[in-house]
Amino acid sequence: MATSTLSLSNADLANDYEHLFDICRINPGKYQFVTNTISDIQGNETRYQNLGNRLGIPWYFIGIIHYMEASLDFNCHLHNGDPLAARTVNVPFGRPADSNPPFTWEVSAADALQLMKLDKWSDWSIPGILFQFELYNGMGYRRRGINSPYVWSFSNNYSRGKFTSDGIFDPNAVSKQCGAGVLLRRMKELQLITDPTTDRIATIKNLGSQVAYSGAYSDKAEQLQILLNSVGATLRVDGEAGDKTSQAYKNISGNYLTGDPRIH
Repeated sequence: MATSTLSLSNADLANDYEHLFDICRINPGKYQFVTNTISDIQGNETRYQNLGNRLGIPWYFIGIIHYMEASLDFNCHLHNGDPLAARTVNVPFGRPADSNPPFTWEVSAADALQLMKLDKWSDWSIPGILFQFELYNGMGYRRRGINSPYVWSFSNNYSRGKFTSDGIFDPNAVSKQCGAGVLLRRMKELQLITDPTTDRIATIKNLGSQVAYSGAYSDKAEQLQILLNSVGATLRVDGEAGDKTSQAYKNISGNYLTGDPRIH
């Protein structure tokens, strides 16, 4: 797990994720393994769904992260796979900071997801999910011009290059773990996830109902601007929900944002 202040407001970044997802082809020799892994994730769907409903996170996102970080072991922290019997030893160290070990998986998993502010994230489109997958592991590969194996291993989008330990990069090492984006791709092929584009308008309406007209920055206003831009608006993404953001929201929902002086 890694932390960052990066956002998906850069259109080039979002387009890159969309492109990589569209051209992703699972390596033939790994196809059955990927399918079997998804079946294992599905076996715990109810548990992921219960946590996801509480935090506003899709169950399949939690399930894929659980595979990536803990090989689907419910005795391990979702942060990094350390045992639940104690606080985390590896990065991030000392989690969960509240309460005392041993931790339940649900308590620890909620801490991991909230530490990454995923309970505040609203863009669960394909690019939004892929961005959060990569962010969970860190952006070090992107800075080296390599598609992250954490996201794309076992596909045509990745061949070699891996951080073998914190800060140690081996250009010839090859990841032996399936990438999170590859699992997502196969899940979509199997129609296990809802096409995010069909839900985007509903997401905009729901999020906009939580955003007030204001000149002050807010995370939710920023996410609303990103979503509005994804359906044709041309807003500056600054997290300030003023006239233009409110008008763009009205174009979609039929209503201005709460507090807009144009409301009579």
